[in-house]
Amino acid sequence: MAGFINYIKESFNELKTNVTWPTWAEAQSLTVLVAVFSIIFSLAIWGVDTVFTKVISLYFELIS
Repeated sequence: MAGFINYIKESFNELKTNVTWPTWAEAQSLTVLVAVFSIIFSLAIWGVDTVFTKVISLYFELIS
């Protein structure tokens, strides 16, 4: 158990001293950027899925 507690203490120390954290403004702008690209990517996947659904439906209508 002492090893686990030591690991947690060292982890927090590492996060305090060695990690470079972004500023609040950078974090906000990067969050917006990720949200926008996530929406664009999800719309692209939805579009491809819709096209494939229509193509497969048409294919099965033609062969039946």
